[in-house]
Amino acid sequence: MTMPFYVSPEQVMKDRADYARKGIARGRSLVAATYDDGILICAENPSRRLRKISEIYDRIAFAAVGKYNEFDQLRIAGIRAADLKGYAYSREDVDARSLANNYAQILGQIFTHEMKPMEVEILVAEVGTIPEQDRLFHLLYDGTVVDESRFTVLGGEAEAIAERLREHYADGLDQQSVIRASTVALAGPDRTLGAGELEVAMLSRSEERRAFRRLDEETLTRLLA
Repeated sequence: MTMPFYVSPEQVMKDRADYARKGIARGRSLVAATYDDGILICAENPSRRLRKISEIYDRIAFAAVGKYNEFDQLRIAGIRAADLKGYAYSREDVDARSLANNYAQILGQIFTHEMKPMEVEILVAEVGTIPEQDRLFHLLYDGTVVDESRFTVLGGEAEAIAERLREHYADGLDQQSVIRASTVALAGPDRTLGAGELEVAMLSRSEERRAFRRLDEETLTRLLA
C-alpha cells in the first residue's frame, strides 16, 4: 500500500500566497488617494473597455488589480450585496466597511479551501461628508483587510510606488495636484504616462447622492498638461 504524499499546511499556504503574488505582480498597479474634495483612484490601464475602477453604490467605489475575470466577479457580487441591503433597509445602511468584510470572507474562504487562490487585490473606497469620514479598505488575496488612511497602492510594485507617491503627496491637495502626483508615482523615473494609458475616477464629496465620476481622456489630458 502506497502512503499518500504529505505536504504541511504551512507549505500549502506559502505556495498559494506565492502563486497569488506572482499573478498580481504581472499586472499594472493602481493608486487611491484622498484630496480636498474626495477620493481619487488612478490606475495604469491602456484598455478603454476593460475597467479596473467602478461604482458600487452611491458614495462607494470598487477598484482592483490582478486577473480581470476574477475581480469582475467580485465587483458584481459587491453591487448585488449593496443593492440588496439598500433595498431591504435603507441606502444609508450601505457602507464600505460591511462590503469589505463580505469581500474578506469570500477571499479568505477561497484562499483556504480552494486549490487555486484568487490572483487579485481589491480596494473598497467610501467618501464621507467630511475628510475624516473617508474610508479606504485594501483587501489582499487571502482576505486580509487593511484600513488605510490618506493613500494606498495596489499591485506588484506597491512599495516602490508608495515611496514615490509619499514624496509628492500632501494632505489637502486639489484635484489636479493629486492626479499629477499619482501619475508620477505610477510612471516612475524612467517613463511618463499619458492620458490614454490611464483610467481615473473619483468620489466627489460635493455631490449630493451619487459621488462617482469618471474622467474622460480629454479632461485628463488638460489636467496633466
